[in-house]
Amino acid sequence: MLSKSLQRKKIIIAGLDSKLVIAIEAMLLRKGFSNLSFANECADIYRIIRPFAENSVDLGLVIVDEFLPGGDVGHMCTSLSRENNGIALPFIILKAESSDQLNDSIQSSGDLIYDLYASFREAELLILVELLLVLKNERYLRNQQQEKLISELATRKLLDAKLKYLIAHDELTGLMNRANLEQHIRLSLMRFKALHQNGALLLIDLDRFGLINDLEGFDVADRLIIEVVALIRKTLTRDVFFARIDSDEFCLYFENVSLTQAKESAEAIRKSLDECRFTTGDVCYNITASIGIAALPTQKVIVHPEELISKAHQACYLAKQNGRNMVWIYNEDDKAIKERHRDVFWVPLIREALVDKNFFLVFQPVINLKSGIVSHYEVLIRMRGQADSVIHPIEFIPVAERMGLIHCIDIWVVENAIDFLAALPVEMSDVCLAINLSGFAFQDGSLLPTLKRKLDLSWVNADRITFEITETAAVDNFDQTRQMINKIRALGCHFALDDFGAGFCSFNYLKKFPVDYVKIDGQFIRNLVNDETDQVLVKSMADVARKLGKKTVAEFIEVPQVIPILVSLGIEYGQGYLFGKPCRELIDGGRVPLAHFSNESETKSHFSYNRLD
Repeated sequence: MLSKSLQRKKIIIAGLDSKLVIAIEAMLLRKGFSNLSFANECADIYRIIRPFAENSVDLGLVIVDEFLPGGDVGHMCTSLSRENNGIALPFIILKAESSDQLNDSIQSSGDLIYDLYASFREAELLILVELLLVLKNERYLRNQQQEKLISELATRKLLDAKLKYLIAHDELTGLMNRANLEQHIRLSLMRFKALHQNGALLLIDLDRFGLINDLEGFDVADRLIIEVVALIRKTLTRDVFFARIDSDEFCLYFENVSLTQAKESAEAIRKSLDECRFTTGDVCYNITASIGIAALPTQKVIVHPEELISKAHQACYLAKQNGRNMVWIYNEDDKAIKERHRDVFWVPLIREALVDKNFFLVFQPVINLKSGIVSHYEVLIRMRGQADSVIHPIEFIPVAERMGLIHCIDIWVVENAIDFLAALPVEMSDVCLAINLSGFAFQDGSLLPTLKRKLDLSWVNADRITFEITETAAVDNFDQTRQMINKIRALGCHFALDDFGAGFCSFNYLKKFPVDYVKIDGQFIRNLVNDETDQVLVKSMADVARKLGKKTVAEFIEVPQVIPILVSLGIEYGQGYLFGKPCRELIDGGRVPLAHFSNESETKSHFSYNRLD
């Protein structure tokens, strides 16, 4: 049973015998074929099929008389039945009993043309019509499948080509990406090793690009990147490997150029960017860039492109640190470069010490200069090194401050100092500690809740804790630091201003700062015995502190002769190697025999001090 969709296909009946045409029409109508058209000559057939030229799916077949006037029936059947013409129309040719006129002309035209004698039976014609409609439909479906397959293959090839391109290039700018650049540099390094050619890498970082990104959005930022790339290309006067390695970072690798030539190119790029104005809407932005240069060394062989990129990146960082919009050449002897290498070395050690508990606390006594009684102990941090060596904070604290690890150290010191107090026996419940805090501690929102929780859990009286902060650190963020100090003092803790006198506005800040102790900077104490100027300054500090209700502590006491001078100047407490080095145990009995230090023949101590001790 033929499907309804096939019965709705267009069938064209083209014949001379009107009785035969009527009979064929009646038969097809009885069998459900209702979409019939009629033609009296060849031109009529072409006219009927013309609307189906773009899509022949609804075109069925043609029943045609071999002697139809108006053209060559054989040629028409052959041309329209071929698949490559886009139609592939089947034909049933009605022939006279004795005619063989078309045999030679259509014998090679394929299986879409069939002869049928005019004396056919109805069943013969019906079978042939259904066969050709099914055959044409199968041909159409096959062709559709082939076209779909070809389209999918073409799309896949296009996607593969695009993927291969994106693997090696930046999608926005069409520049090399980092991986592609590294591959080219690797090949260049091989040539450099073999031919001893020069080379240099420029790393360009747009200054404050994130500001434009945030204010104007990604579309505007992308347009800026495209304009910057075009401007850099226009500025270049020699062949170069040009890559985009980050959102606002670009690399230019020059082969066989001297460092001087590379710097000239970098300055030309920097100048052209500085003179450029990027306009979006009613806003005009000045575009600047910091450029770092790393040249291939003459002695050491660079074995990996990442090493060269890293050096250029470090130079670019220094260009930004020194004011932006400038060119900086990498030099291993730069102090800042050595400092960054130092940071790379110490950061994992600091993290490991925090995790593996390689930090420990030591305690240095602060003595009442009149009674010799220990007032409290200053808490200092140390790190365990290899073979039980002790690493002092001067080695790792500056790194921790630069690399954002100082908050973790501050919290560690606070928690462990309180744990130490909580673990002391009852008879030592009067022991008090002074805990050093970094200047960054007061920007850490976790300090206050951590301190509250620790005091609550340990039952340690907050009055036993004094926090020390250096004068310079307090001044850097005065308002925020003062607010935090007030909140911590509200818990019952005390505060000491360390290194007092080192700043230019010490007395002004002392008036405004809510501290209980003032620790006079050691530079005024070291030579106090022989320097009358230091004595005058220390006396003025002591007088001002006393008037403001604050207690004074003299640091770096190294010789016994300074003790009576300090007492006469009004200094109440003292601290230094004369009384005791920082150690892990507290002074037995909590008292230092000051009379022992009053002997004029007492040998002077020669211990060296450090601010981060």
